[in-house]
Amino acid sequence: MRAVVQRVTSASVVVDGRTVGAVDEPGLLVLVGVTHTDTPAEARKLAAKLWGLRILHGEKSCSDVGAPLLVVSQFTLYGDARKGRRPTWQAAAPGPVAEPLVDAVVAELRALGAHVETGSFGADMKVSLVNDGPITLVVDV
Repeated sequence: MRAVVQRVTSASVVVDGRTVGAVDEPGLLVLVGVTHTDTPAEARKLAAKLWGLRILHGEKSCSDVGAPLLVVSQFTLYGDARKGRRPTWQAAAPGPVAEPLVDAVVAELRALGAHVETGSFGADMKVSLVNDGPITLVVDV
């Protein structure tokens, strides 16, 4: 699994003109991509990493300060643009494989005590954010 993690002061996801997920206080926006070989074990590992990642102000984590996370599925994280001008998506897992694993990350975060908002899997989402720092990390598990 791969995640792009951004420290934000706020972030939201809009689908068809309706806000489906938002954080209105400092926290993390997490874009999550799934590849063919990922398992629930990787989902648990990613959730634990996100919950404990010390990138908030004062080197704090979401678990330290109860900061919210907005988790958005993002198959394009496994796009490959090394050849030509058109990316391929072959490394991205198909929806029936990816959706349960993204849901597992969210469920595990909630089990750890996190306040988690989400996007809508497979929808045309408009993601807005105010990156704080800016801080953006790529996390692979």
